[in-house]
Amino acid sequence: MNVKLITDSACDLPNNIIEEYDIDVLPLIVYMNDKEYKDHVDIMPSELFSFMKQGGTAKTAQATYENIDSMFRKYINIDKPCIYIAFSSELSGTYQTAKIVEQDIKEEYPDFDLTVIDSKAASLGFGLIVYLTALAAKDVDSKDELINKILYYKGHMEHIFTVNDLEYLHRGGRVSKTAAVVGSVLNIKPILDVEDGKLIPIEKVRGRKKSIHRMIDIVGERGDRLDEQVVAINHADDLDTALLVKSKLEEIYNIKEFIIRDVGCAIGAHSGPGTLSIFFLNKLN
Repeated sequence: MNVKLITDSACDLPNNIIEEYDIDVLPLIVYMNDKEYKDHVDIMPSELFSFMKQGGTAKTAQATYENIDSMFRKYINIDKPCIYIAFSSELSGTYQTAKIVEQDIKEEYPDFDLTVIDSKAASLGFGLIVYLTALAAKDVDSKDELINKILYYKGHMEHIFTVNDLEYLHRGGRVSKTAAVVGSVLNIKPILDVEDGKLIPIEKVRGRKKSIHRMIDIVGERGDRLDEQVVAINHADDLDTALLVKSKLEEIYNIKEFIIRDVGCAIGAHSGPGTLSIFFLNKLN
């Protein structure tokens, strides 16, 4: 079916996919030294991570009502349904604001066919949901059928990731100061997941190399028919490790299709340099 997909920059999708499937991306906001930047528009991940490595602290903000309203209004007279897939409501207020905008616009334009969906996902796990939706749109006959696909993808998306320094998660309120200090002293590299939109620690491993090997094992334990899937890997200024992980996943699980992308600024400001993530479905249709 012919549908207009809209998302936001926390999806971290590569530009070639965004362009090929004509996906409109709403930039989230990043602050460095109190200066405002639009994610993937005014600032790129390499700039952010260089700033953070030098001791800088970055902050983020959700998309504003005005920016979301402006985005949606572009499609009021478009002759096809619109679906906005948003960054997890547990990690950002963007979804809630988008729902308010949706309601307000529909009061003014009741025939506007717009649906706002909470991805309950982040980064390329979120991006994979958007990408798989774009692929599925070619084969479904109705908007309701496509929405059911989206609900399936978000219900079965795995986010397996580790961070290099817990201090960044502490600054974002994701872990306690004690956990960050102890983790640093003991060289603890937590392995985390996103469950129902929230960050959930699942294991603690000593040392980065062991944590990455354990992540690869978890992919095999949780993934379903991995050789038939698109698997996404993203990294925060560590492409060499991302390519090593890709090679191991190819070798062990015969995975044939990958998306590899650096972590975007909206996510990277909280996870920090050295973040590494693997995204895949735990159950295929």
